[in-house]
Amino acid sequence: MSDPKQPQSEGTEETFISHLVELRDRIIRAGLAVIVVFVSLVYWAPDIFRLLARPLMMNLPKDGKMIVTDVTGSFFVPMKVTMLVAFVIALPIVLYQIWAFVAPGLYQHEKRLVGPLVGSSYTLFLCGMAFAYFLVFPTIFRVMAHYNAPLGAEMTTDIDNYLSFVMTMFLAFGVTFEVPIIVVLLVRTGLLSVNKLKEIRPYVIVGAFVIAAVVTPPDVFSQLILAIPLIVLYEAGIIAARLLVRKPPQTDADKENKEGSAVG
Repeated sequence: MSDPKQPQSEGTEETFISHLVELRDRIIRAGLAVIVVFVSLVYWAPDIFRLLARPLMMNLPKDGKMIVTDVTGSFFVPMKVTMLVAFVIALPIVLYQIWAFVAPGLYQHEKRLVGPLVGSSYTLFLCGMAFAYFLVFPTIFRVMAHYNAPLGAEMTTDIDNYLSFVMTMFLAFGVTFEVPIIVVLLVRTGLLSVNKLKEIRPYVIVGAFVIAAVVTPPDVFSQLILAIPLIVLYEAGIIAARLLVRKPPQTDADKENKEGSAVG
């Protein structure tokens, strides 16, 4: 006698395997997109690294140079930078592959939300990186050079350490510029209200300065150029949430309760 549960379990197993196969294909396509962009850029890897190092080189003393302490650093560091640039350029394709995988399991209203959410998140992350590159890096390096001058210390840095520093700053400011998206999502999902976000504003301000103190160099000015944008973006998120998130319509019971409380 056959087990009636066996066909159902086999169907579930086949569905699971098909999802794994699709996930594998999506990962391969996303990886190929990054590799294709990387191969297209690898010839210019030294130029890309020089472009990344430009904010520091502009603020080094005359005849100042970067150093290499690892035997293979002069080869692998530009390759790492080029790979990261390739990933940022190919990120829309990577995000599309993720979207194509999860889209069949989403409701229609969720699908309408994902597109603008992903696009705005990617744009804001790039804005955060640009803010760090064009404003934060020159400011920090200028301040550090000012501190080093009275000490008679020569301002040089290893290219691997420099890469680690700029990647940390890119990530910090990229995530910082995502704050409006996070705030809007918190309100839209009902986890927090706009009024509650206003109430916790003092804690957010303190948290912004704590994060800035951990991420940026120890001077006050460097901390301010991260903490202030974080606070401003939080306020922008509150404004965006007030404009974009619609209040649920009041039911008859809500109106009666409101009228009853007013009479009482």
